[in-house]
Amino acid sequence: MPDYDRERTVAFHAVQAAADLCQSVRNDLEGDVLEKDDRTPVTVADFGSQAVICQALQTAFPDDPVIGEEDSSALRTDANADVRGRLLDEVRAHHPGATPETVFDWIDHGTADEYSDRFWTLDPIDGTKGFVRGDQYAIALALIVDGQPQVAALCCPHLPHALDAEPPESRGQALLAVRGEGTVQTLLTPDTDAVPTPIHTSDTTEPSESRFCESFVSSHSSHSLAAKAGERLGITADSIRIDSQAKYAVVARGEAEIYLRLPRPDSPDYTERIWDHAAGMLAVEAAGGTVTDMHGRPLDFTHGRLLAANTGVVATNGPLHDEVIAALDAAQA
Repeated sequence: MPDYDRERTVAFHAVQAAADLCQSVRNDLEGDVLEKDDRTPVTVADFGSQAVICQALQTAFPDDPVIGEEDSSALRTDANADVRGRLLDEVRAHHPGATPETVFDWIDHGTADEYSDRFWTLDPIDGTKGFVRGDQYAIALALIVDGQPQVAALCCPHLPHALDAEPPESRGQALLAVRGEGTVQTLLTPDTDAVPTPIHTSDTTEPSESRFCESFVSSHSSHSLAAKAGERLGITADSIRIDSQAKYAVVARGEAEIYLRLPRPDSPDYTERIWDHAAGMLAVEAAGGTVTDMHGRPLDFTHGRLLAANTGVVATNGPLHDEVIAALDAAQA
């Protein structure tokens, strides 16, 4: 079995730096929001996070492509000179000699499109709307080797060490996973003596005793189909609703048993992006859970930026997975 200790260490330090940058931006957010073509808000934090992570990956693993969400094109326009200046200030806090061109180059290191036998995929901020609101967001980085996520660093800067814990004392968690070696949770703050804690999915085997974790934004998934499946499973507990791949963290930690990302009726042909799922998927699987598409097929990361061979995503604690897939099939019959 390959040794991925260096990859895990580099990934953790990279997402730590990105989290520090993101929190700095979040503390003074006004004026730092752009609009992408699809009207999704993008902030200095998205670009800065991708820049510092891609710089770290490029330095440590120069031959590894990175399929990321952002590119620098919007930043190069005169209209965004103020945002560009703020971005440079934030990145220089980590790399004092950075110039605009080096920052653009770091961001664009994450613009690979094609599948390769070894590559990284990055969502510099998953849940940008949650970030803007001051709620949950995630920085999601995963190494894909031979079509399978092998290393994941899922950083959740606003997530407490447990949902019932009182923030801000325990806010800022990273889930680190290596396939076959389990998932650990650790505080993001680097100057503590905190020891990474192994986590595991729930051992619940009775569907009616399980709990959904759902998107905060209802437009991200078909909540109606999830509700029908939930009725068939006998689930009565209220769903946990939060933004981003923090939902995967909640399942991996055993605080919920089921996370569904299902095509909406008005967008039946929507194809998931790999950066939205690779890190969270491995965090759950290495913690004992199961992740497939809604038809029970393994997620296929061999199609570049898209999960083109899959429809939807189903993440569970493991023991309940077959029953959840069956309930979804029945709910669509």
